[in-house]
Amino acid sequence: MSVPVDAHTLAVEQMGLGDHAFAHYADDMLRWGVLGVFAQLGLARHEKVVVMADPAVTHDEAFRQLFPHGESRAALERGQLRFTSMRELIQPHRKFTADQQMSRLREETEQARDEGYAGLRSIIDMAWVEDLGMDVEGVMHRETHAEALFSDRRYAEICTYDRRRFTPETLEAMHIGHPVALLERLGELGSFHSDQGLRLVGEADWSTRTHLHAALQDTFRRSSAGRPLLLDLTPLSFLSVTCAAEVIRQVQQAAEQRVEIHCSVFNAELLRRLGASAVASLLLVEVEGTLR
Repeated sequence: MSVPVDAHTLAVEQMGLGDHAFAHYADDMLRWGVLGVFAQLGLARHEKVVVMADPAVTHDEAFRQLFPHGESRAALERGQLRFTSMRELIQPHRKFTADQQMSRLREETEQARDEGYAGLRSIIDMAWVEDLGMDVEGVMHRETHAEALFSDRRYAEICTYDRRRFTPETLEAMHIGHPVALLERLGELGSFHSDQGLRLVGEADWSTRTHLHAALQDTFRRSSAGRPLLLDLTPLSFLSVTCAAEVIRQVQQAAEQRVEIHCSVFNAELLRRLGASAVASLLLVEVEGTLR
């Protein structure tokens, strides 16, 4: 099963406290990249990070995979980084309940704040479901009714699913049920077409320029000259000069089509330097705080 890019897909770099994200993998090597960036960003932002990896993976191995250069050993030693498991989290209880788990996560968040950290972010590999013999329906209910954990923007969570362990129906429900869904790979570019136009997510650079070119062409081919076309670049974590120039070039080619580009202040300045202000059919809309 491929998990589609849609209106709530983000790159992991854009996650912050208050976000609850669905992640997925079907490759034992690729699964660590997104999680590693999430953990490293948390440490850099003076947040506490708790990792509940696949129960079949030792804490030492999980550390090596998330931090291959050992650069966060000091964070581990001072307690800013902690490896645990769902079994340990819910102790002394042996059976998982959503209320009990969320209560413990609230306690962990408050403890992190008391220790002077900005908040708590956790990585939860959903292999624990099989390990504890939990029914999938109960987990789905927790995943889709956990808003209270995130409302004060002191806690963030990635729930990561091995696509080889869950049915396509379960994965689809979990994907839809989370407020955020993450791109599977670092450096990936995702595109989502809507009635309004095109939403681009991730990194638009030399390695993804072919995807960008095709997505833009498809969007202009579908568009109607009667209403403005929206190109939403706010979910981009990186926009290279080459790809920014390609955006402007395709807008110029579709001269009769009015185009509104939403983007970060930084990317708006980049587009202006490349000539966006001279394109009469193009309107730039700067969106503050698009990178969290």
